[in-house]
Amino acid sequence: MPVPKRKRSRARRDSRFAHKGMVMHTITSCKNCDTPLLPHVACSQCGFYKGAKVMKTKVDRKLTRMKARQVKSAKGKKQSAQSEPAQ
Repeated sequence: MPVPKRKRSRARRDSRFAHKGMVMHTITSCKNCDTPLLPHVACSQCGFYKGAKVMKTKVDRKLTRMKARQVKSAKGKKQSAQSEPAQ
């Protein structure tokens, strides 16, 4: 089985990894809300990708929960008003 004759120096060993530097990514802006983001990525603020809504955001979930709570409280008030005897 072949074995290296001499130890490879640190300079030769480390030069193999010299080209693995950091890469600067381009930053684009969302066409819907102008938030900076990476290209080919859906916006986390508004949920849009290429002009179409592709995911729900925290704001969307918050709005649906608020609407559900309002409907629930309105039903509760309506039922309590009907159950009370008229005076």
